[in-house]
Amino acid sequence: MMHDPYAPRSKSSSKGRTNLASCIVATVFLLILAAGAVVAYFLLLKPKAPKIAVDAVQFPTFSASNGTVNFTFFQYVTVTNPNRDEFTHYDSSLQLVYSGQPVGLVFIPAGKIQGGRAQHMSAKFNVQSYPLPPAVAARVGDNQAAAAAGGGGSVGPMVAGPTMEIETRMKLEGRVRVLKVFTHRVDTGVRCGVVIEVTRGSVLGFHC
Repeated sequence: MMHDPYAPRSKSSSKGRTNLASCIVATVFLLILAAGAVVAYFLLLKPKAPKIAVDAVQFPTFSASNGTVNFTFFQYVTVTNPNRDEFTHYDSSLQLVYSGQPVGLVFIPAGKIQGGRAQHMSAKFNVQSYPLPPAVAARVGDNQAAAAAGGGGSVGPMVAGPTMEIETRMKLEGRVRVLKVFTHRVDTGVRCGVVIEVTRGSVLGFHC
């Protein structure tokens, strides 16, 4: 039996091709929608780590004697939350390190920073009888002896006293809520080197 090329095609064949085309269009649409969602997430919603700017470091009290130092340490920072939603921080701390060895540690109280806002924070702790390296301790002793012999005037601005550099390590850990539903863990930190003139206890400078 010969096939008639001019005979009308079956409805089932036409319907199947229509369904296939619809599936292809729907799949392409879903792929475009998914790609748009991914782009929006990374550009707008992806949690970003807060930014820490160290504003100042201070030693309100500082004294060196008998090869040790005693001081009170302050650090002032500004923490900026670049996210749209609030940042809740916890398990955060500030640590002092000298020559690779820990000097002191203080924990930062938990708190919240609203989206797009900046918050000023400070940390303080005391260090008692921390031993100086022998070379630094010897120079401190020599300068103090010279100052005593000269009535306090021989150690003037032109005489460079011994220095030490302390490293500060601040760490903030917490979470950012996205769309008021999802939460993401984020963390950030900053390290600074603080140069101190040991005889006077003055801060000569710091770099982060």
